[in-house]
Amino acid sequence: MIMRFTAKARRGMVALTVAAGLAVVVSGCGGGGNDDKKPETSATASRTDGSQPTAQEGQSEEPLAELKGQDGLLLQITAAQRDSGGFITVNGNLKNEGAQSVVIPSALRGDETEIVQHGTSLGGATLVDAKGKKRYYVLRDTDGRPLTTTGLTTIQPGQTIPVFMQFPSPPTNTTEVILQLPTFSSAGIQISG
Repeated sequence: MIMRFTAKARRGMVALTVAAGLAVVVSGCGGGGNDDKKPETSATASRTDGSQPTAQEGQSEEPLAELKGQDGLLLQITAAQRDSGGFITVNGNLKNEGAQSVVIPSALRGDETEIVQHGTSLGGATLVDAKGKKRYYVLRDTDGRPLTTTGLTTIQPGQTIPVFMQFPSPPTNTTEVILQLPTFSSAGIQISG
């Protein structure tokens, strides 16, 4: 009887510790002291059912870069913002400029086992710091889900889907990186923040 009670108490303490740790992580991912800003779209990455595209806020009209893909797909990068938490959020719009609907290529998610099991995403994206000679892969949560827009299936002709990707931040003196995405051309982008 005492053994069973001890095991239950131990499981309860582990669950409490995990919950407290998650609360600290979530609160640590908050804003950098500017409370009058609205939350970034990166907050949608914590959903357990996959993140759905959300409207981009505070984005410029002119894209930072355009990456051309197959079958009329175009990825326009609208922002690459460095956060104080040690990561970069890249926002953009995925467009179908073709005349027919296009199934989002599964190659966009990359080929890492941990990411592949979570469905179609932009998990295969990388940032290359040519000056520092480093490659940065999309961040993942504790369950291995990529911190990108997920659940992409088909895009209709003329349709635009807002997308995001999060990467570890290169050193602060690195202000330009090359964005690479499987099946798309590469492009240099400026980092702000």
